[in-house]
Amino acid sequence: MVSPELLRRYPFFAPFNEEQLREFAMIAAEESAEAGDEIFQECAPAQNLYLLLEGEVDLFYKSEEEYHPTSSKEFLVGEINTGEIFSISSVIPPYVLNATARLTRPSRFIVFNGELLRKMMGNDPLFGYTLMLQVTKVIMERLAYTRVQLAAAWAK
Repeated sequence: MVSPELLRRYPFFAPFNEEQLREFAMIAAEESAEAGDEIFQECAPAQNLYLLLEGEVDLFYKSEEEYHPTSSKEFLVGEINTGEIFSISSVIPPYVLNATARLTRPSRFIVFNGELLRKMMGNDPLFGYTLMLQVTKVIMERLAYTRVQLAAAWAK
């Protein structure tokens, strides 16, 4: 469990009331890891939602060549900074990760149990709606980042 007051510091949690923040806190644990560590891998089940407290996370997508299955390339598709959530696939069916998360420096983060979070969403539709609004904002920010990367790649 983490402190609800800790969650209140981050904009993602601003729309949630005291009771909802307590529920978030009850399904959360603080963890840390070192630079180079992978938090999760692409295509694995999305079991948790994360909030980065300190450090930096890079998101990678692996592309395999159709005619050479042993040949693959890894592409940087996103960067997670302090205060941002990641592994949003944990609340979006089919709950499968679409990127690999790797730390670029020592980091601390909060881990929210995805299964319990989905149960909370089902038990309280207003909570679920509010959470999905916040997740949608994250998706839009990531899409904008991807567009910038794509434009930069085409400009070369």
